[in-house]
Amino acid sequence: MPVGRALIGGSPYIGVYVRPSDAGALVAHTASLEIVREVERLLKVPCVRTSLLDSELVGTLVAINSHGAVVGEEIDDKERTAIERITPVHPIRSRYNATGNNVLANDSGAIVHPDFSDDAIERIGRALRVSARRGTVAGLGTVGMAAVATNRGLVVHPRATDREVEVLTETLHVPVHRSTANFGVPIVGACLAANSRAVIVGKPTTPVEIVHLQEGLGILD
Repeated sequence: MPVGRALIGGSPYIGVYVRPSDAGALVAHTASLEIVREVERLLKVPCVRTSLLDSELVGTLVAINSHGAVVGEEIDDKERTAIERITPVHPIRSRYNATGNNVLANDSGAIVHPDFSDDAIERIGRALRVSARRGTVAGLGTVGMAAVATNRGLVVHPRATDREVEVLTETLHVPVHRSTANFGVPIVGACLAANSRAVIVGKPTTPVEIVHLQEGLGILD
């Protein structure tokens, strides 16, 4: 079954500590080897355990797809070398250095926090080799936490508007599904990590939520 359930350091917010793509995955340096092996087994990608900007919250601090990773310019050489084991690294200058929170991307497009500068949006699009545009999910600029995207599907905060869904579909070129995770938490991007092959959710996620997430992400048995 292409679904895993886990805790990382006792937390069910898997998306805060793990950021995968179809080419590789980044996992917090504080995560156990068991978690690393589970990410590699389920998502079927090489996994790198690292800090980012001297923090374990790597999922919130990097936006990634199969073409590259976008991070804040404060990244140090050791962290950059670690990430470059799986993908090119592109630091950008922005007061919004929590790139994973503020960018929602797959291999077809990227939605970016509305307050990013034109220059930052251009750099993000160039780094990820996609068209990038401003947008929100459920009125939130933290699109990377309010949704999770793969190359097969997109799951969003239940209060995402029809217009937001339209923009997401046009930009990321995948169907959109509304759901919660972790027993009713609407910021689904914080609750799980997924690529086109599988999804890892926080342990409180209910069976009904798992069905919705599988359907939305196009991850079937």
